[in-house]
Amino acid sequence: MASFAPPSAKFERVMPLIGNAPADPETREALALFATHVADRAVLLTDTDGVILFCNDGTQRLFGHDSQLLVGCDIAVLMTGDAEQARHDRLQAIRAATVRFETQCLHVGRGPFDVDVTITPIPANEGRLRAFGYSIVDISDRKAAERRLAESEAHMRSVLATVPDAMVVIDDRGKIQSFSAAAERLFGYRERELVGSNVNVLIPLDERGRHDAYIARYLRTGEQRIIGSGRIVVARRKDGSEFPMELSVGVARSGNGRIFTGFIRDLSDQQRAELRVRELQDELIHVSRLSAMGTMASTLAHELNQPLTAIAAYLEAARRLVGQAAHDDRQVAEAMDAAGREALRAGQIVRRLRTFVARGENERRVEPLAPLIEDASRLALTGAREFGVRAFIRLDPGAAEVFADRVQVQQVLVNLIRNALDAMRGAEVADLTITTRREGEWIRISVTDTGSGLPADQIPRLFEAFATTKPDGLGLGLSISRTIVEAHGGRIWAEAGAVSGSIFHFTLPAARSGSVS
Repeated sequence: MASFAPPSAKFERVMPLIGNAPADPETREALALFATHVADRAVLLTDTDGVILFCNDGTQRLFGHDSQLLVGCDIAVLMTGDAEQARHDRLQAIRAATVRFETQCLHVGRGPFDVDVTITPIPANEGRLRAFGYSIVDISDRKAAERRLAESEAHMRSVLATVPDAMVVIDDRGKIQSFSAAAERLFGYRERELVGSNVNVLIPLDERGRHDAYIARYLRTGEQRIIGSGRIVVARRKDGSEFPMELSVGVARSGNGRIFTGFIRDLSDQQRAELRVRELQDELIHVSRLSAMGTMASTLAHELNQPLTAIAAYLEAARRLVGQAAHDDRQVAEAMDAAGREALRAGQIVRRLRTFVARGENERRVEPLAPLIEDASRLALTGAREFGVRAFIRLDPGAAEVFADRVQVQQVLVNLIRNALDAMRGAEVADLTITTRREGEWIRISVTDTGSGLPADQIPRLFEAFATTKPDGLGLGLSISRTIVEAHGGRIWAEAGAVSGSIFHFTLPAARSGSVS
């Protein structure tokens, strides 16, 4: 590498081109040292045609060229553009007195790099142009950071455009900073309509004032109520319609304070689906009751036939007594009373049947447990005594009331009782026992039989849909029973009897004082 001339000697050659050059030798020397050794940029002086007259040490560091060898070269050798472009830049500087722009220059070993160039025309005393001064600063790091930021923003934009959940970013004043494509589709706004607006435009009118208070409280106390966790809230679309959404909020610090990112999931479809599932469950439960009545139809017909036959017999006897010349009024009254009792008995059977199969609305209320069990057992045990079945009901006085849907609980009991009767067909001892017991806030109801029992390997699967131990069963009764019990917050399970048979237990919430329907 060629040696540099002393700063004073090197700079003296171009000193005449500088207007108001200092006459004092020490000042001239200081100016020469400054211009030569300034470290953060290249400083060059060219004549009016762009030929380099002077360049400092920063030029060598910036471009990799020997500074002495550059003197006499066209400034265009340092630029990525051609000589014509360099000339155009100088003309622009003349017109504007100075010009500053960003472009690329060439390093002798590393190739192009980004620079900030300032060109200043230097006039002579009489007003004509003497030279041009160039100040060139390497801005590669800044441009690289800007490109990374642009790429990051482009990536974020692509994420915002494709993420399925809506995203809304706000600052600590509640002003919307960005609004994803999914948010545009969900709320009906375009991003340009909302950027800079308060986010409460997406909130129902009666909630807007409270929302600003939430942000203020968080900034004041740091208390996180929704940040970092999700919650269900109501949002408002551009057309004024409201919908349920799941909102999760994250917070981060930025140079201007905090920013909040809200992730929003529309729950409208989910709630409609859940409602439809409940409707289908209700339909299945209703169909199950109808199916149970179908299997009991012949027995019910026999049970109804008894009081109806008795009614006919008593009325015929009364008719004959009335027809006799000397009839006994007391006997006629007894026959009519007996016919009336049998009619009431038949009516009760029909009423219990209609109540059981009625669809109705699910409604939980405080229900006395004893009459609930008695009605269900009468319905399910219709005709059972003819097969030698003995039924026992043992009630815990401390388990008097439950908070439940009466008809649905009766459906569970009817299903368990009918299953117990099927299990005891042909058994030497056919005893059915229904018991209740208070267990804290719950009441356990148990149905015990002395039938054939349950295979141990089938007990864990009993309450699965389509699992059945009956050759002609569909396997839905116990599955539906589990659905009903779990909807009440309880549980249902089965176990083998102490000696024989099986026991089915289920729990219901005990009625608390102050419970209302």
